[in-house]
Amino acid sequence: MNKRDFPKIHFYDQDFVDIYDKTWNWLSEYWINPETDEKDSDGYFVYQTEDKYILDQTESIFSSFFLVYSNRNFPASKNIDYFYARQEENGAIRWKYDIKTDKPVIDKKNPEGVGLPLFAWAEFNLYHKSANKRRIKEIMPILQKYMNWLDENFKQPNGLYAAPHEASTMFNSPRKGCHYPVDFNCCVAINVAHMSALGDILNDKDLSFQYKKQYFSLKTRINGLMWDNETGFYHDLDKNEQKLPQKTIAGFWPLLAELPNADRADALIAHLTNPATFGTDNPFPTLSADSPDFKENGEGFKGSVLAPFNFMVIKGLEKYQRYAFARECAIRHMYYILEGLSPASTKQKGDLYEAYKPNEYGPASCRSEKDFPRKKFLHYTGLSTVALMIENVIGLNISLPRKTVDWIIPNLEIMGIEKLSLKRNLITILSNKSKRGWEIQMESEKLYYFTINILDQKKKTLPIPSGKCSMLIDKL
Repeated sequence: MNKRDFPKIHFYDQDFVDIYDKTWNWLSEYWINPETDEKDSDGYFVYQTEDKYILDQTESIFSSFFLVYSNRNFPASKNIDYFYARQEENGAIRWKYDIKTDKPVIDKKNPEGVGLPLFAWAEFNLYHKSANKRRIKEIMPILQKYMNWLDENFKQPNGLYAAPHEASTMFNSPRKGCHYPVDFNCCVAINVAHMSALGDILNDKDLSFQYKKQYFSLKTRINGLMWDNETGFYHDLDKNEQKLPQKTIAGFWPLLAELPNADRADALIAHLTNPATFGTDNPFPTLSADSPDFKENGEGFKGSVLAPFNFMVIKGLEKYQRYAFARECAIRHMYYILEGLSPASTKQKGDLYEAYKPNEYGPASCRSEKDFPRKKFLHYTGLSTVALMIENVIGLNISLPRKTVDWIIPNLEIMGIEKLSLKRNLITILSNKSKRGWEIQMESEKLYYFTINILDQKKKTLPIPSGKCSMLIDKL
């Protein structure tokens, strides 16, 4: 596939541009038709292990966040639709399926095969990148049945959800005794909040109100029972609603769910700069550095740094307007990815990895799992090399239905994007320094509204007409 088909990014560090381009080139290897075993761009986005083709719910949801930028070369919702098609009569959708047999893959630690419930979050993002309202109408009954199944099987009399913490995919995270996982509960909150937003898009006031009410009820329970003032953190609970001592990356899901008030958010975010807890050199470890179980080699989920959890934390930081810090973290993690790809030590062959060490360069490891970390596991790493690259490093936030492009940057640099497809509209936004000062050059086939937000300096919204135009920042 010709990489010119994909949006082209500009950034002052060419290594960032190269790994972005390589990600799109590698992706075509991962689309498989399960019936023929052949590579097929109309197949499913699959990482093959031991002759098995397993589709994972969490991986499929997260990967949709960067596939939306492929200029429709790859279908962002194909894997998600596979899960919807397997929904059972009672509303259940299982966390993994073998696409050779279409049978669910169940683990004895997770007998119901429940995954992190984030379908509505993914659908809300798909809508803003495609403006496909009809899709929301079609999938809403599926999402409602799925929520009913979660409520019937996992919701407890105290209003919280009791589910196996293994549903988070953090297979060896030290969460012994966990009965009410903080991440699972926050993901339900994120899901119902976005179902309410999807109800608004459909102009269904009853639907919107029903899920908004559920969100606020769950928000109250999580804030009341899972927050610890002494640690400034959200914790898992045991059967007796007692807080468990470990601080894991799961404690940051409340940011994305917009649960903490300003003071609690400050306390929680402070952990991300504290080297004694989550402020490691490579942001962010899956276990707090002051835990007795923390391992410098990562040891699975005892300190490894993984793209989906970084993506979750960075998107949570955005909810609290910490744009500059979110960008800094995305860039810092990118340098660890780049070092893993081209190690300074010539003894080691480089690659792209599923997980990295928290305080030094190189892939994480795990003695109990021979397949960890997976190489070129693009379902996860594409979040850093594509989604965070466009949304946080370059700083573009795009909504098709609103016809808006927001550009949030801490300062002006030579960067931008070229030929990004917004449905039937290709747009280009580039910043350069000319003799006249900093200039933004733009090209579009249709009108849209452009907001430039240079943090703490300028913020301006302008209608951008079709054709080519440019603006001088000093004149704004």
